[in-house]
Amino acid sequence: MLKTSDESTNEGLIEKAELVMAVRGYEDEERQRWDDGIDLIASHEGSDDKILLRVITEPRSKSGVVGMDTIRDISEGLQLEDYDEVVLIGKRFSSAAKEEMRREGIEIVSENLMPYFKLERLYTTIQGCIDDLCQAKCGRVPKKESDCKGYSEGRYSCKVRLISDDASFHLKRGWRKLLQNDLKRLLAIGNSPSDQNLGK
Repeated sequence: MLKTSDESTNEGLIEKAELVMAVRGYEDEERQRWDDGIDLIASHEGSDDKILLRVITEPRSKSGVVGMDTIRDISEGLQLEDYDEVVLIGKRFSSAAKEEMRREGIEIVSENLMPYFKLERLYTTIQGCIDDLCQAKCGRVPKKESDCKGYSEGRYSCKVRLISDDASFHLKRGWRKLLQNDLKRLLAIGNSPSDQNLGK
């Protein structure tokens, strides 16, 4: 069944939240649905910090732009909670909403705005994901190229190996956006309920 553009956008916003969590090393504690979207509640490893990544999948305006009313409602609600960091993720935000979030110390992630991640940090996160997926699929992390059976005779039989090779190329070229896409693909494989996505 084909996804609607709204479903694809919502998936993309959740993927952005998961990417931010992976690169920053946040631990996924809990996910909750709310009227306008999904909350991902996380923490730093070995810390009591409480981090909220609020994904707004159902903006109140028909244009899909998150406006001041939504931000004010969220800000008032957050005052009752005890979060050390808050990240709001939506397709688009109005200029007034962005200004209000900056005043409140709330980080913004949108369709066209991502936090700046250093290439090396992205690549290190990718390598961690690859190691986890290799362990899940093959029961071990290859120490040298010949240990990996995911590529032979010019053909890939493993998506993880393919993405790994793509990521090495993208790092050499300094292509940050493509590295982010590599990480999103790996996270999607890791979130898959079965191992069927590990193959090509």
